[in-house]
Amino acid sequence: MSELFDAVDALIASASALPPPAERERLRKAHGLTLDQVAGALKVRRATAGAWESGKTEPRPPQREAYARLLEKLAALYPAAPAPASGPPVSVPAPQTPAGPAAVPRPGAARVQATAAAPARSASTARTSRPADTSRRPVAKKATSEPAPAAVDPRFENGPLAVVDVEDGKVSAYCVGGLVLDVPAKSLPALVDWALNEARLGAPRLVHNGSDADPLIVLTESACERYGLPVRLSQEERLSGRLPEGHKVIKQLERADWRLTRRGFGPWARIYRPALGARRNCAQLCVPSWDALDVRHWNGTALLPPAELARLLGTYATRVMTPRGSTAVTGLELMTALHPPTRAGEPDETGRRHSEHNPGSLGKQAVECAPCEAPDGHPLLAHLPRFHQRTPAEMLMEEAYDWARPLTDDECLKRYLVGIDVNMAFAAGANGAIVGLGAPTHVTRPVFDPKLPGSWLVDLSHVATDERLPSPFTPRGNRPEGPAWYATPTVAYAVELGYPVAPAEAYVRYENGRFLDGWYQRLRDAYVETMADLGVTAGLTPAGFLTAMDGYRQRDPQLAIVLSAVKATVKGGIGKLRERPHGGGWRPGEPWPALRRPTWRPDIRATVISRTRVNMHRKMLKHAAATGQFPVAVLSDCAVYAADGPSPLDFLPYKDGKPLPGGFRLGVSPGMVKHEGTQTTLWAEAVREEHGPGLNLARYLKDGHVTATDNGE
Repeated sequence: MSELFDAVDALIASASALPPPAERERLRKAHGLTLDQVAGALKVRRATAGAWESGKTEPRPPQREAYARLLEKLAALYPAAPAPASGPPVSVPAPQTPAGPAAVPRPGAARVQATAAAPARSASTARTSRPADTSRRPVAKKATSEPAPAAVDPRFENGPLAVVDVEDGKVSAYCVGGLVLDVPAKSLPALVDWALNEARLGAPRLVHNGSDADPLIVLTESACERYGLPVRLSQEERLSGRLPEGHKVIKQLERADWRLTRRGFGPWARIYRPALGARRNCAQLCVPSWDALDVRHWNGTALLPPAELARLLGTYATRVMTPRGSTAVTGLELMTALHPPTRAGEPDETGRRHSEHNPGSLGKQAVECAPCEAPDGHPLLAHLPRFHQRTPAEMLMEEAYDWARPLTDDECLKRYLVGIDVNMAFAAGANGAIVGLGAPTHVTRPVFDPKLPGSWLVDLSHVATDERLPSPFTPRGNRPEGPAWYATPTVAYAVELGYPVAPAEAYVRYENGRFLDGWYQRLRDAYVETMADLGVTAGLTPAGFLTAMDGYRQRDPQLAIVLSAVKATVKGGIGKLRERPHGGGWRPGEPWPALRRPTWRPDIRATVISRTRVNMHRKMLKHAAATGQFPVAVLSDCAVYAADGPSPLDFLPYKDGKPLPGGFRLGVSPGMVKHEGTQTTLWAEAVREEHGPGLNLARYLKDGHVTATDNGE
């Protein structure tokens, strides 16, 4: 009987149903697979797999059953739209907020892939991801706990970006949601035209007074070759950050009346023509093989197949914004996108509207910083001797913590050192921060006002704090030795601790506001949503949170990269507020390009860092008062404590599941903490004996590997 069953199975396998040829190609490309990969998996030649896909030949058992299984699984991930029952096609917007890379379902929720609607197109821009004769109706969805996606602007129905790739001479654009478009452009100027006028790429403005996001075109190595660009930049081009002015592709753009911004044609290139009325005429190009995607934050993203690259960048673009450069540049651009410098004013007597200053923004013009806020080499300091070392009484030094102390005898008796790390610490420091919006005003002997942002020259050396805690007033944690410049939150904390302050002078900003609140909220939501996709949600118990965090990055490596990019957007954006000169040719005392930006604001950076450091000290102080425990090392947003057990729950004072009010709290939201790492006390003694007693253990606690001697500089 078993032989009969085997014969029946073989008969069925010999006629396994296969989708039409066009659908076979769509499914393969939607998952980012090459013909070589398919052929390798099925153990056939590439030409054979290509013939099956095109319908020239049909596979035979046993490969036919395997090929049918492959296509069936891909169809489940990337369903095609069903044909309409009757009547004209119905245009239904597609969701533009992917829950993450489609190949990996979110833990605990079914992954659903919807299709987008579009009016009829020319044949040159036909969608290769769907049969040409199907309607635009969305696929019926399974019941899930996820809310229904919001409607998408039909102008940008194909998403914020496309990854352009070439295979077998055919140019394809991989978009979010598994969508693949044919690209008819035969030159780079034509590709830009196509992206702006046919491809329906881009994203709607984030706020009413803002601008729509320009389409982003990501060029793979094969696309670079197709459009006459080098796959890699030469050493000279890498140093300059751009192609030479005489490059043939730049000449093509010039002949087609396209322009480049001042940064030229580099890893991130902005190509534009003057705006037509209110409509921008600009596209952004990204070239991963030119190191556009920094491996520190994007971790191998540039090596992904085009479909996966489109999903990953599309998730970031939807949750944060369409990237316009590095994560740092995007963090800065997000500030402006959420608070545009101008808005439309009331119509004049002719009915014409003119732009006017947008209240709450930084405006269109850069403002001068105070001398104490200027970094070394700034034009305001050109009068100083060349090798002059500025003191705290001359320079505002608001930086993150880097502090460590020897272990006490009692701490040496404990078995472990446990590190906790504040989630999105600088984002939390930006939340609710009152920052200056305009230029500073110099005042002498002012009365301190904790609600007035600025820089204050004040002596806080009389403020005594426990030596087992770092001082809240200095990055190195040492007690101030005399007058020094501080941002408003630092001085306000001294007042909060009950100490009198008497500033000698100040640079204050009477025009101020909570400029960063929207920025914080956007990045907070991106972080929390991505963590939820990785299985770490809000509302977990402390133990449940620690369990969910165990190995969370391995649940979806691509989403883990998105998470890293979101965090880098926060830190990089804050850092860009005081961008230093880079590249050759600059000399101290000369201006550099960043100074021309309204967002070059070292005072805002100082305020955020000050609040972040004060928040950290406040929590450590609350913890010490309640438990008698003090940190042995602090590095930025990480604090290390000695404990009898290896878990944060071995020293954090939870009572009936509730944390210490005002202290450290385990959880996923910004400002809460997670487990950074654990090492033994014996490890600490060994590394400090080898590298010196000043070694900051917080720097190496995560994996225990000391990469270099910490000399305290």
